[in-house]
Amino acid sequence: MNEYEVRYNEWLNNPIIDEESKKELLSIRDNKEEIEDRFYKDLEFGTAGLRGIIGIGTNRMNKYTVTKATQGLANYIVKQGGQDRGVAIAYDCRIMSKEFSEETALCLNANGIKTYRFEDLRPTPELSFAVRELGCIAGIVITASHNPPEYNGYKVYWEDGAQIVEPTDKEIIAEVNNVTDFATIKTMNKEEAIEKGLYNTIGKEIDDRYIEELKKLVVNEDAIRKVQKDIKIVYTPLHGTGNMPVQRILKEIGFENVYIVKEQEEPDGHFPTVSYPNPEDPKAFTLALELAKKVDADIILANDPDADRLGIYVKDTKTEEYIQFNGNMTGNLIAEYILSQKKASGTLPENGAIIKTIVSSNMTDAIAKEYGVKLFSTLTGFKNIAKIIRGFEKNNSYKCLYSYEESYGCIIGTHARDKDGIVAVMTICEAAAYYKMYGLTLWDEMNEMYAKYGYYKERQMSITLKGVEGAEEIKKMMENMRNNPPKEIAGLKVKSFGDYNKQEIIDENGNKHATGLPKSNVLYFDLEKNAWVCVRPSGTEPKIKFYMGVCEKSMNEADEKLDMLEKEVKEMAENAKL
Repeated sequence: MNEYEVRYNEWLNNPIIDEESKKELLSIRDNKEEIEDRFYKDLEFGTAGLRGIIGIGTNRMNKYTVTKATQGLANYIVKQGGQDRGVAIAYDCRIMSKEFSEETALCLNANGIKTYRFEDLRPTPELSFAVRELGCIAGIVITASHNPPEYNGYKVYWEDGAQIVEPTDKEIIAEVNNVTDFATIKTMNKEEAIEKGLYNTIGKEIDDRYIEELKKLVVNEDAIRKVQKDIKIVYTPLHGTGNMPVQRILKEIGFENVYIVKEQEEPDGHFPTVSYPNPEDPKAFTLALELAKKVDADIILANDPDADRLGIYVKDTKTEEYIQFNGNMTGNLIAEYILSQKKASGTLPENGAIIKTIVSSNMTDAIAKEYGVKLFSTLTGFKNIAKIIRGFEKNNSYKCLYSYEESYGCIIGTHARDKDGIVAVMTICEAAAYYKMYGLTLWDEMNEMYAKYGYYKERQMSITLKGVEGAEEIKKMMENMRNNPPKEIAGLKVKSFGDYNKQEIIDENGNKHATGLPKSNVLYFDLEKNAWVCVRPSGTEPKIKFYMGVCEKSMNEADEKLDMLEKEVKEMAENAKL
């Protein structure tokens, strides 16, 4: 009998596993492939928490795997003496999110830890805000972000409102891994937990405080007042958590013509109108584009289900078509808008800083230089951005004005410590209003930025390699590229090669210097002419990701060079498989 079959039978015979769960397991007893997939490993609790397909089994999201993770976290919190500070809990619209959040709260309560659970679904950035606002030791959000409907997830935040980082992440992971027997997972009755003051429900008061913080980040109220009756905005929450807070913030700062995509307005974890609720995917905008053409909208905006990411389309008045912005375009547009407005109003601080990830656009470097603010680059993931912000506060050094990553996430200010798709909606609408005062669209402004800074264009490609064999192949590809770095790519000389696993950068003359960043399985090729290539395995999906960027003197030249670069990167990837 294989190990996965042993585990399957253990679950079938475990008195802790309820009858409903056992029925689900019995329904697959003749499907060896399904049994293997569910039981060949434990659903790994990593630095981003849990994420997996919903179902019964060790490699699935269910109340047993969720409370196992919670018990490990509870053990860690108790060791830190953080029981009374409590844990804030939020959840999104996904299947089982509400149930998992309740199980999580009661497990923490049974360990003597206070919880503050939102009364209904809320966006991830509001959870990040709530952790700091309530002085909690930790936060948990039940979400699988923009993954397909069959997925759910469990993300852990620490006391600064950011996702867990070293050494806390490793320490929590160790505690979770130490929970090997479901019988040791504690829970308690909800009524008793409420009576003892352990289970607390939060909602409107935190909503109000969150919205007030966002309103403080408006940089040009006058622009909104002047065009609030003229500008037209189409918004879709893609069946997720963004609907209520987006409608509220846009109304309260003055926008009058906000059109919601009705078919996608109500929360629904099955995501019936999209196959993939991801604002990076053009297909997710099908209904929004129909509505935009009908009402002649200036901009179209979509949040992912937990509303930490934002995708946009912008009208080009010359062609009457809507143009999709990628995460870098949106990120740079917001950076330019905020910094230019602050400079114009005399509110740009001398110690101002912006932060991006190393796989984001190099145009940001040019924008930072133009406005005299310090640019910081860090590893992929907003938890790494939050770590830099934490350093600013500790050392009283820089004031963070804006942070973003290419994967459609940004934050203005520091009210939360994760990407915030709600504040991004607010700021993009404000920017659209400002440029409209001068007869410009956001696409016009983007073209002005290209003319000003250079035609920076970026692209990403992924290779999916599933299962155990896939993971091994990804590992082998990374090692092959690490050990045999190219001297040039697409006719562009490699100026330096960064191996972030070794935490070193080697220039073309063989000189080495430290990356200054934590250890990570990332390779970075800095090319001449402001071009670059970066490779890393995905932290949440069975993929190896390739990022690349160029800068040329015209859009056509940039597109051609990017095509050449992508072609060579594909060849590089194929050679690395050999």
